Amino acid sequence: MNKFLLVMLFALTSLMSHADLLDTIKARGTLVAGVRADIPPFGQRNKNQTVSGYDVDFAGAIAKKLGVKLLVQDLDPNDRIAAVKSGKVDILVATLVKTAEREREVSCSNGYFVAAVKVLSKKGKFPSAESLVNAKIGVTRGTPYVEFVRKQYPNATVIVFEDSPEAISSLTDGKIDAVVDAEPVLAGLLSKMSNRTQFEVSTYANATEIYTIAVKLGEKRLLGVINETLIEMEKIGEAERIFNQWFGPKTATPLPRTFKIFG
Repeated sequence: MNKFLLVMLFALTSLMSHADLLDTIKARGTLVAGVRADIPPFGQRNKNQTVSGYDVDFAGAIAKKLGVKLLVQDLDPNDRIAAVKSGKVDILVATLVKTAEREREVSCSNGYFVAAVKVLSKKGKFPSAESLVNAKIGVTRGTPYVEFVRKQYPNATVIVFEDSPEAISSLTDGKIDAVVDAEPVLAGLLSKMSNRTQFEVSTYANATEIYTIAVKLGEKRLLGVINETLIEMEKIGEAERIFNQWFGPKTATPLPRTFKIFG
């Protein structure tokens, strides 16, 4: 075998060993989506112990577009990025806020949800953003709110929790004064609290965040299909239907839809 053929064979073998993820998903017949099961109504376990929610429905729409089945993997918020990078999941649809830092680690889609950053606390305790200046504030590890709160409230005591339920437990026990997170996340957590009538989500917002779907860096074809699907879902009304199913006026977490998905 001459040198040219050896080079060509090596190149072909290398190409096959690094198959495009979109082709791999189609050949496998299954899309593996990383989600969270601790953030209703984005992701929660139902009576059958399967995960359902806003994020799961978006993952299902992408799987349908690809013509494959959907398999969801419940992820810890701290492991979301690593799960994409390692190939444990094909896509991540798990309340992931788009940031410049994250875009250096994974490829991010167009936004599929826009959320205001708000505060969950006892009713009337923090009437304004400024009143949080010396508070004990809980945030969840793996979210951008850790650094956000530290910068926004340098004199506050920031307590970092492993997950949202742990933060809520500390709030109800009086160990912290407030929890900072995205409004829909806080609304979902509040709806599950047994003493929810004593607490409220702030009317004021500290910032606005965009939720994105993530894939491994370099997977341009898969990312392209995801963005096409999102735009199509908005155009035909499917995105709005899913929103109303989980955040409509008759749900436990009623919120107005103040955004549209665009390219």
